[in-house]
Amino acid sequence: MLEWLKEIYSWNYLLSVSLTGWLTAQVLKTIINYVLMGKFNVERMWGSGGMPSAHSATVCALVVAAGRAYDTHSAVFAISAILAVIVMYDAMGVRRETGEQAKILNRLLTDWLDEESKRTPILGDKKLKEMVGHTPFEVLGGAVVGVAIGFLIPVL
Repeated sequence: MLEWLKEIYSWNYLLSVSLTGWLTAQVLKTIINYVLMGKFNVERMWGSGGMPSAHSATVCALVVAAGRAYDTHSAVFAISAILAVIVMYDAMGVRRETGEQAKILNRLLTDWLDEESKRTPILGDKKLKEMVGHTPFEVLGGAVVGVAIGFLIPVL
């Protein structure tokens, strides 16, 4: 099995390490959600939002892998670092605000549908997704996971 892993990571080191960061964060997110909510939700394996941020884990693993493989003075490292800053800023900013707006709209829609459902049953139970962004703590958690993965996987 070790040879199989070496083959995967040597094929495209940066991509493999980044995807490992993403997968690790998604598995942790699913486990943490199970512990906190008391029920298994398979959607957490691929869904956005939650602790830790898989977006942050992915780009931070990429940054560390790029620094280790190409040096911190390389263009690859610089591009990775800028990408990481943009992704993490967006996760805490625009995407988080979108989730907050969805919560408010869902409450308004629920109140409105309770009254209108008798007259317009075709509307059904429409809901906007509320977990699309991250708190700063979730982003930090993802960054820690990504950095750890980036350092744990050896450069081949």
